[in-house]
Amino acid sequence: MLIAQMSDTHIRPKGVLAMGRVDTAGHLARAVAHVIALRPVPEVVLVTGDLVDAGMAEEYAHLRELLAPLAMPVYLIPGNHDLRDPLRAAFGDHRYLPPGDFIQYVVDDGPVRLVALDTLTPGAPHGELCARRLDWLEERLTESGKPTILFMHHPPFECGLKEFDEARLNVGADRLGAIVQRRPNVERILCGHVHRPIQMRWAGTIASVAPSTAHQATLGLSPDAPLMYSMEPPAVALHQWRPGVGLVTHLSYIGEYDGPYPF
Repeated sequence: MLIAQMSDTHIRPKGVLAMGRVDTAGHLARAVAHVIALRPVPEVVLVTGDLVDAGMAEEYAHLRELLAPLAMPVYLIPGNHDLRDPLRAAFGDHRYLPPGDFIQYVVDDGPVRLVALDTLTPGAPHGELCARRLDWLEERLTESGKPTILFMHHPPFECGLKEFDEARLNVGADRLGAIVQRRPNVERILCGHVHRPIQMRWAGTIASVAPSTAHQATLGLSPDAPLMYSMEPPAVALHQWRPGVGLVTHLSYIGEYDGPYPF
């Protein structure tokens, strides 16, 4: 099973650039074409939040058009730039999107179980998993010992980028860690939000952050580093479940590069 993870697409209305500079729609179109051209073709695509930039209906309509060429199932979760109701309205035929207060669901069609968590805190940049959301997760994890991936927007750990550490999963991270620690079948926690590829051993599993399909956060690890972005190469994360091996993760960079050549 091959899973492609896109993140932080930040789609604006047609003709509008993110921050007046970044053509996030053009970047996502190239990311979609890149995924379609992969061999083998991924069976599933996860998009881990900040789907659009301002939670506007016209942004979600634009996002839907850009994702339309993907023939495989596409699973969406909200980030801090998203709004739940406009997201549901634009993707009403995505039957996995539940009604109610949160967008949390399970996909159990393949050899790896996918569990979506909603870390959105309306009006705030940080993430939250309240008692209701974590109770739901505990119930889902008691249902099966199958290899499982949790995917959500905000990472539950500090990564060394000050601004993002202040806006990580600030509420519920400790209990999430305790839940995951008791479940060795949780193979990965997949996140977005930081616009950089990052990995960490956390709560007995591996937590990772996928880069953006567009702009990346500039790597500044000093405590006083300002929040900046750079046009480093965008990428998608590829998570391949290999029987007898486990879950293996690669980054696949989007763009035209010299090569390939034989070694």
